[in-house]
Amino acid sequence: MTILETKSLRKIYGSGEAEVHALDGVDLTVEKGEFLAVVGTSGSGKSTLLHMLGGLDRPTSGSVIVDGKDIFSLKDEALTIFRRRKIGFVFQNYNLVPVLNVFENIVLPIQLDGRQPDRAYVDQIIETLGLENKLRNLPNNLSGGQQQRVAIARALAAKPAIILADEPTGNLDSQTSQDVMGLLKVTSQKFAQTIVMITHNEEISQMADRVIRIEDGRIRSSHEIVRKPEQDGERG
Repeated sequence: MTILETKSLRKIYGSGEAEVHALDGVDLTVEKGEFLAVVGTSGSGKSTLLHMLGGLDRPTSGSVIVDGKDIFSLKDEALTIFRRRKIGFVFQNYNLVPVLNVFENIVLPIQLDGRQPDRAYVDQIIETLGLENKLRNLPNNLSGGQQQRVAIARALAAKPAIILADEPTGNLDSQTSQDVMGLLKVTSQKFAQTIVMITHNEEISQMADRVIRIEDGRIRSSHEIVRKPEQDGERG
């Protein structure tokens, strides 16, 4: 089942001689439960693509369809509500609220939407990510890896159609990066969660199910990651 699709997606900044084609006709399909990595160098268009997929910026032309809805057919307020309910974000800088404890950060997006958290589901996420003993801690009492685990839990808790991860290991050391990526992989499989991650790190990208490479605003290649079944067990 296709959960995310872009059609002829374009984003142009500036005009005349200063015109920059950040995205130049991107066609992309992501299936439900897929873990997709988007790789590219700085300025390749990968961050622009993520912003479009998340409805954080509007394209010059083309469409983004999330869970059957053309998100840019929505007006700003409706798009904000849709994004809160259907799209989870994991950022490089965690973006946790410093005055809220771990549990409050995890359920914040759900409460902002006027809903009650599915406590059994949230508890399962907390256990999977090893946060049971940190729920009363404030973010500044956590390591970077622990803060990123909270950010992942927050993204999962609202049961979004997709999670968009923007360089999720960018501020972490090598070992912690591997741990966080292992958890992303586990949560993708355990909760059938669709994840699109952008990264410049080739090694990190190999933990996804599929890798696409973007250059000059265009998708240049796409390939599946083939691994033995025991490899997933080792990484998880």
